[in-house]
Amino acid sequence: MAAQLDWEDLRYVLETVRQGGLSGAARAIGVNHATVARRISAAEAAMGTQLFDRRPSGYVPTQAGLDAAQTARTFETESAALDRAIAARDASIAGPLTVTAPQLLIQAGLAAILGDFVAAYPEVEITVIGANSALNLAEREADVAIRISDTPDPDLVGRQVAAQASAVFAHRDYLAALAVDPEKRLRWLRFVHWEPPGKAVRAAYPNVQVVMHLDDMVAMLGAVEAGIGATRMPCFLGDTNPALGRLPGLPLFPYAPIWVLTHADLRAVPRIAAFTRFVSDALRAQRGLFAGTGG
Repeated sequence: MAAQLDWEDLRYVLETVRQGGLSGAARAIGVNHATVARRISAAEAAMGTQLFDRRPSGYVPTQAGLDAAQTARTFETESAALDRAIAARDASIAGPLTVTAPQLLIQAGLAAILGDFVAAYPEVEITVIGANSALNLAEREADVAIRISDTPDPDLVGRQVAAQASAVFAHRDYLAALAVDPEKRLRWLRFVHWEPPGKAVRAAYPNVQVVMHLDDMVAMLGAVEAGIGATRMPCFLGDTNPALGRLPGLPLFPYAPIWVLTHADLRAVPRIAAFTRFVSDALRAQRGLFAGTGG
């Protein structure tokens, strides 16, 4: 080799293969396009071989490049495993803890639970990632995931802490106007990831009309609060909002349960074990709220 290989350079090789080009690798790592190209060139110089063909369409890995990426992937996996093993030896309830949870669950009650945990364990430094998307707990993108799902990640361990139900909610002013409308003309806000108004809604309100389609539940909540129409949402979200009320004449609907999850290698880490126990107990205490039966 003409120069000593920097293992960090292989990370750039791996991400370029993984993301399908320099631009994707730059976004994944958080650097610019030129930095990725420079680190790949450094890896090629150190290894004495070409790792990518430079084509008008972009960087295409050679067989040597694919081999280098596989080596980097193995190193990445083993490094993460070592990180988890070291973390698992931590005997104190202190240190950093990264938690991911849906934004609206945080807003509707989880934030208060997190505040209680911080008060009880002041030596734990919590980072909260408000997201519905999956994070890789094996790679320590997060230590604990609080998820609303019928099919939680099978690679994680944890418990279902609350079954849930949903109901149809609208702004209280809109509900008052709807109550005196002899034709029961219901304006429906449709969440695009769910089905249109079902049989129960159409039976109770035959003059239902979809007036808006939204692809984000935060935006949906804003539209309901603005009095534009009614929609189905989890009971914990609608029942905790004083501006909203349930549409009369409709049943509760099923909704995905809440899980508290972590990686198997991390569940015995004292701060993670303390957090999952604390949050699970607090969420269980509010099971009536999540089930739509009160509490």
